[in-house]
Amino acid sequence: MSLQAITKRQIIDAVNGFAPLSLQESWDNSGVQVGDIDSACTGVLLCVDCTPVIIDEAIARGCNLVISHHPLLFRGLKHICPGNSLMEDTVIRAITAGISVFASHTALDSARGGISWHIASMLGAEVESVLSPGHTEGTGLGVVARFAQPLSCTELAARIKDTFGSPVVRCSAPTPRPISRIGICGGSGGEFIPAAISAGCQAYLCSDTRYHDFVDYGKRIFLTDIGHFESEECAKQIFYNIISEFFPNFAVYKSESERNSINYL
Repeated sequence: MSLQAITKRQIIDAVNGFAPLSLQESWDNSGVQVGDIDSACTGVLLCVDCTPVIIDEAIARGCNLVISHHPLLFRGLKHICPGNSLMEDTVIRAITAGISVFASHTALDSARGGISWHIASMLGAEVESVLSPGHTEGTGLGVVARFAQPLSCTELAARIKDTFGSPVVRCSAPTPRPISRIGICGGSGGEFIPAAISAGCQAYLCSDTRYHDFVDYGKRIFLTDIGHFESEECAKQIFYNIISEFFPNFAVYKSESERNSINYL
């Protein structure tokens, strides 16, 4: 297949084949966000959040398709005016540059082999089951995974920091209990802590865990929490793997300009 024959829709179809939009949560807005997707694709830029900086990078790299994890359009827009909001500025810049934007959010979270599966693999754990099963067999939010060799709480925290490049891990009080089974949910996943406990997990990893979750559950399971961005940055690698498998010689880039909006001082 020649480069000229590849359309944006074909690229998006490959992603949707892995993570069908039917898997997304009812409140989500995955899918095409901006632009004509039936035109030829000159290159793809992958990111977690689509912002004006991402659009500028896409322009510089000659890419006219951006695939993000988080939707660009999440809350309804009543107007699109420059300088009014980051979202509106991004939409204007994308349309002006002829760049289409597509997002796969909770569809990618729930797909078999998606965010939580990838996190488990990064940590060296093997997925056993889905934490919160979806309507389609084998899909859903979060996973239960097992380590071949049990880890101590401090060893797990160190592995998480090293794996995700996070300078800190918020966690409950370490205990002497060895950790062989861990619940994992990329992004905000505090609501699934009880499910992880019920599944026999000795530890749980997610982001955006509330203080009261640590109070309520910290003595029953070793809670570990990293930043939302750190837990979902692997979306770029998942997208890259999908597209490269179908279009091995195509120009696909993981954003190098994207930065975590949260800093640690």
